[in-house]
Amino acid sequence: MSTVIDKPDRSAAPDRAASRPSPWAAPERPAWEEEPSKAGLAGKGIVLTLACFAILFPLWIVIVTSLSSKKTIDATGGLVVIPKDITFIAYQELLSGGQVQRAALVSVGVTLVGTLFSMTVSVLSAYGLSRVGSLGHRWFLMLLLATMFFGAGLIPTYLLVQALGLTDTYLALILPSAVSVFNILVLRAFFMGISPELTDSARIDGAGDWRILWTIVMPLSRAVLAVIALFYAVGYWSAWFNASIYLTDQDMMPLQNVMIQLVQKQERPVGLATQINTGQLSPLAVQMAVMVLALVPVAVLSPFVQRHFKKGMLTGAVKG
Repeated sequence: MSTVIDKPDRSAAPDRAASRPSPWAAPERPAWEEEPSKAGLAGKGIVLTLACFAILFPLWIVIVTSLSSKKTIDATGGLVVIPKDITFIAYQELLSGGQVQRAALVSVGVTLVGTLFSMTVSVLSAYGLSRVGSLGHRWFLMLLLATMFFGAGLIPTYLLVQALGLTDTYLALILPSAVSVFNILVLRAFFMGISPELTDSARIDGAGDWRILWTIVMPLSRAVLAVIALFYAVGYWSAWFNASIYLTDQDMMPLQNVMIQLVQKQERPVGLATQINTGQLSPLAVQMAVMVLALVPVAVLSPFVQRHFKKGMLTGAVKG
């Protein structure tokens, strides 16, 4: 008697080999890494277009109004959207001398000197703190970090500036805000990311810290130095608070303070009162022209530093 053994029907059984993921198959990607759909791309394009319009349209109004004649501004009742009767009389009067031109020169001087001073102090501090074995490294680092959480306040700072005899001097526009601890920490992180083999080989060849900093560290740190310099320059150019509390002489006021006097307080700049009173120049055109002059340096410098921005801010912040 023979026994018949039924073989299992493999066709009905689930194909485990097919359901098992292949080791050579590409892993599934997260949803945010998938190729965007056409609707998603169109939505992003619309959002970016609206954002650019919201940013550029007010700037367009300011520029067009500053280039418009008094007749065109009076006809529109204020701000001008469509350019008509273009004239540069507002810029010619502002740059021909007087309070606005002097304030622009003050702002340029304070920005150049302040940025150079701040970069020098920040680079030297960051390089010293990046050398782990330097004298008092840990204590100086903790002291700097403490200033990010605790401050003396406005009144003690003003009393200190007054006691040092810095009131009504240009140093009052530079020294109270000369150093940013955040910028020092960014530079320190970048310097610590530089390969130590480079500095060690330079020391073997007889180079000291000054030569290593000047010939090795700084050339390798052009990206982050450009970004930090832009931060300092924009800060000095846009600063107005220090001048408002430390300066009483109107001839020493920077451009931002003069712009506040023109736009908010509706004061007329020295040297242009006659043209405004006689109807040759619109006060609104003067206000818009001063705003454009305040925006030009930042708009000109930003494209040159933009290519360094991503590298300068991310290098040293991530590992690998």
